[in-house]
Amino acid sequence: MYTIDLQSRTPIYEQLYKKVVELILKGELRSGDKLPSVRELAKSLGVNPNTVSKAFQLLERDKVIYSLAGRGSFVSDVTADSVKEKALADFDKAASEALKAGFARSELIERLGGGISGESNE
Repeated sequence: MYTIDLQSRTPIYEQLYKKVVELILKGELRSGDKLPSVRELAKSLGVNPNTVSKAFQLLERDKVIYSLAGRGSFVSDVTADSVKEKALADFDKAASEALKAGFARSELIERLGGGISGESNE
């Protein structure tokens, strides 16, 4: 269920964050579902518990999960729309940074026009 790519350039905590969001969007995790403990998940993935803790902290900051002292972490009552809203905010930030770095708008539009593997263009 929870998988990471140790060879990826994407930090493990980001991969884990994205995986939890993906599982929610796919309906594999639902509101109120309990997540594995930080230690359990770290052990099963073979990573440092601090890495899992960082992912959980970011998920909690973004209100994707919530924690109850002594009970664990649970999936919040999030909607696909709220997840999409966060993704669009991240996209806007990345596009702004790309423009500041010297990319032309046409380059960004061309990149979007190429689509993402497996996705449709609208």
